[in-house]
Formats: sequence, C-alpha cells, structure tokens
Amino acid sequence: MPSPRLVQSVIRELFTSERSPRRTEPDLVMDDPANVAAYVEAGREHAVMAPVYLFHAANICEVIRPGDTVVDLACGPANQLAMVARLNPLTTFIGVDLSPPMLAQAQELITRQGLTNVTFRHGDITDLSMFADQSIDAVVSTMALHHLPDSDCLARTYAEVARVLKADGGIYMVDFGHLKAQRSIDYFGNQYADRQPALFTEDYINSLHAAFYPDEFRKAAQPLLQRAKLYATIALPFMVALKSPARRGDDPALRAKLAEMKKNLPQWHHADIADLIRHFGMNGMRCALLA
Repeated sequence: MPSPRLVQSVIRELFTSERSPRRTEPDLVMDDPANVAAYVEAGREHAVMAPVYLFHAANICEVIRPGDTVVDLACGPANQLAMVARLNPLTTFIGVDLSPPMLAQAQELITRQGLTNVTFRHGDITDLSMFADQSIDAVVSTMALHHLPDSDCLARTYAEVARVLKADGGIYMVDFGHLKAQRSIDYFGNQYADRQPALFTEDYINSLHAAFYPDEFRKAAQPLLQRAKLYATIALPFMVALKSPARRGDDPALRAKLAEMKKNLPQWHHADIADLIRHFGMNGMRCALLA
C-alpha cells in the first residue's frame, strides 16, 4: 500500500504548475574521497540501493546476450556492473567513467569478486571515440546521466551511443526524472535518510535537483528512438528509462537466480522493487525476467 506522503507527491506532480529549475551537481565528477566512500557504501548490494540495482540488473539482462560486448557508461564504483557481470559470465563488459577514484573503487570490487569479464576505461561519455562505429553490442547506463552539465551534453551522449551501437544492439539507459515540485524532491531525497550515510543523502538530493525533465530526455534521445522506447514511472516520472526490445530468449536459469536474489532482499526492500515493477509496467516497460 503506497504511503500517504507518496500519494500526496503523485497528486502534487499531476496538478502542480510548478516547474522547479534544474540545478547542476556541485561536483560534476565525483572524486572527493568522503563522497566516493559514502556513495560506494550506500550502493553495495546489501544497502539502501539494493532493490533498485536488482530491478535494473534484470532489465539489463533482458537486452544483452552471451558473447556480447557491453559498454556501461559512467559506471561509477561498479556496484551495478558487478551484479550484471556475475549474472552474465559469457558477456564482456567495459565500464567507462571520468572519475579516477571511482574507477579505483570499481577495479577493487571486480578484483575482490574474481570477475574476469570486466575491464575499465577512463573517459567522457559524451565522447566515445575510443570505440569504433557500430562496434558495440549493447550500451547501458544506470542513474548517471544527471551528472552531465546540460542537455547538449545529454544529446551528445545519446548521439555517441547511436554511433557505436550495432544495428541490432541493445540499450538500457535509466536515470532520475526531474520532479516538478520542490516538496516532491524533498520527500524522495529524505525518504531513507535514517538508513544511509548523511553524505549519500546530500548527494541524492543534489542528483534529484540535477535530473533532466522527461521532455529533455525525449528531445535528446531522438537518434535512438527508432531502436528503443522512452519510458517513465507512471504519474510520477521519478525515473526515466530508454530501453530497446528484449534481445534474449527465455532463460529459466537466469530467471531463477533473479527470483532468488529478489526473495533474499530484506523485507523493507520488497515494497520498493514491487513499486518499480508496477510503476514502469503500467507505462508499458515490463521485464519477463522479473515476472
């Protein structure tokens, strides 16, 4: 059952005439050691972001295949990437990020988990010249596009994805959507403040302020809209995802692994992942691997 404050936020977003301004993040590249440590800890698979990572992992698995080369844009400390790489040992992953401290954390995690199908590149996601035209099987990105300084950079990123992606390539690029009312941003930003480091809460609120509006995503993503569809959580565009049709056939073993991971989430996470499945599903984005 949705909380009263969530219901209030939905009603507010549906009827408000407010359009809160986008405010870029204080640090466009996260390299402060304290902020990096808070982000990494809150993003570990046992922590507050666990249901979000599991939801995105399942959707990523649906658009990639064994044997693919997959690029993860702005991979950060690789919490999401490590989860997906473990589930897809026959797929090759390349994480790209502009922050050396984040890449150091990512390499440490991958090494500790013994993953051999992941490498990293230091680079700017608006310029993927390190990759040749039509050389990549799938491109993914999770909760990172709001770090871009403006909508021109967002458009350049999508254009680069369109250039490097093979004709039958997969796409799953998801980020926060900008909420219209400041009170809605405050609600989501502080929703789990008692369960995460204060620096993570601060960074989370900054991220919500820096998010692009759904119409900005739609305009910037034009080069990819013949290959993928733009979805948002229904009524309240808290998240916006660009996702291509599924490229993977039925995979009972993978479905069973994801089901077990979902079952093992702490009880308070079950409502969060159910909300994501429901709110994206009502807008047409469904994932058979999570059914």
